[in-house]
Amino acid sequence: MNPDDVRYHKEHTWVKVSGKKGTIGITEYAQDALGDIVYIDLPEVEDDVEANSEISEIESTKATSAVISPVSGKILKVNEELSESPEVINEDPYGKGWIAVIELGNLSEVDDLMDATEYEKYIEEEAK
Repeated sequence: MNPDDVRYHKEHTWVKVSGKKGTIGITEYAQDALGDIVYIDLPEVEDDVEANSEISEIESTKATSAVISPVSGKILKVNEELSESPEVINEDPYGKGWIAVIELGNLSEVDDLMDATEYEKYIEEEAK
């Protein structure tokens, strides 16, 4: 089940907004499709990112996949634990498996993202 307190991007990333900060990660659906995650190339702190652009890459036993930022802003913090233990993303994609914290450049971008119900419908349609 996808949490209700985050917003979803069509590239299977999520953002949880708190004030002017957003925590970014990949969805349960994405980690499941990737399989066992073996490496993540974390973004750099202080990097400016645009919504819909690649912020990192994840390697799994099946594929390498780009992580697309759902929002624009500046990277404030990255989850260093993932460097040593990328499999945490598989175990807890909405909790300990977060990838980066971003200072939101444009809060209105969040309104363009899907809520949990819309995202559920989106992945059902994509599966057809």
